[in-house]
Amino acid sequence: MATIDLFDMKKNKIGVIDLNDSVFNAEIKEYLIHDAIRVQLTNRRAGTVSVKTRSQVAGSGKKPFRQKGTGGARQGCRRAPQYPGGGVAFGPQKKDYNLSMNKKAHKAAMKSCLSYLFKENKFTVLDSLTLDTISTKTFASFLSLFSQNKSLIVLDTMDKNIELSSRNIMNVKLLQPEGLNVYDLMKYKNVIFTESAMRKVEGALQS
Repeated sequence: MATIDLFDMKKNKIGVIDLNDSVFNAEIKEYLIHDAIRVQLTNRRAGTVSVKTRSQVAGSGKKPFRQKGTGGARQGCRRAPQYPGGGVAFGPQKKDYNLSMNKKAHKAAMKSCLSYLFKENKFTVLDSLTLDTISTKTFASFLSLFSQNKSLIVLDTMDKNIELSSRNIMNVKLLQPEGLNVYDLMKYKNVIFTESAMRKVEGALQS
């Protein structure tokens, strides 16, 4: 069974805890990680950009002038694209970009990410993470102590002091276990879990 050191906020090792091999020491399936990130980023697209065609703009459908005898090109109506205020030809229309991924594959992608972070020593577990007061300086010192400037921090419950102390620090994001996702796990160089948050993730993903 895989094990990992347990630290306090001052980087003192206070113990060793066991990790579930099916979650943190699983086979790394890169193609599933790629698929999960592709689905997540694609689903962010709203697809709401749209322009009006000649059938949607306001205006009369009457011919501007007679078909023959004017010496000019024939015209159907003033809503045509060549007229000012007319519809747009071949412009963008609303589109649904949503993709999906089955639950089993998504769970395997999460396991692959966590296993990769564990094997690359980019995974840290703390007994707890709390601050008595709101202090960006104190929180920055905590991060520098662990040499983790670009970090994803996963808390069991959101702490207001931690949240406010971290919001002005670049490349730091707070999440709860329910919001953990493949994109953020791969985006940030390091992941810090509180032990209780790690157990929640482990319980949700173990087979």
